[in-house]
Amino acid sequence: MKKIALFADVQNLYYTVRQGHGCHFNYAALWADVSREGQIVEALAYAIDRGDSKQQQFQQILRNLGFEVRLKPYIQRADGSAKGDWDVGITLDVIEAAARVDQVVLASGDGDFDLLLERAMQRHGVETVVYGVPGLTALSVIRAASRYVPIEGKLLLR
Repeated sequence: MKKIALFADVQNLYYTVRQGHGCHFNYAALWADVSREGQIVEALAYAIDRGDSKQQQFQQILRNLGFEVRLKPYIQRADGSAKGDWDVGITLDVIEAAARVDQVVLASGDGDFDLLLERAMQRHGVETVVYGVPGLTALSVIRAASRYVPIEGKLLLR
């Protein structure tokens, strides 16, 4: 059975699904979809911790599905901008997991991950799958992946 590592960029999914479809992402459908490919041996969801109860409930839902939830504090800068980026953390975890699994699944349309996917395939021969919102997923990350799955239909909570 194929061993799979699943990585969910929660912030990217939230904003792109909301912008592209006006609704929320269905993490349970993602889990079911990926599970049909093999056994999910590790699953990480990367989120920003603002400390509110609604977010904590959502994080518990992710944990109940089987995700390990990694949190970073939300940082509001003096100029009004915010910081809460998980790109480096996701990259490190994907590189480590690629040595142990047959497939890496990344739920994010962030083009910063194109080199990561290319390296994971080159160095470890691992299959890479990207889930992203059509029109809001960087073409470079789609090209870098072994397979692209558009976020639509059953992957949406309407």
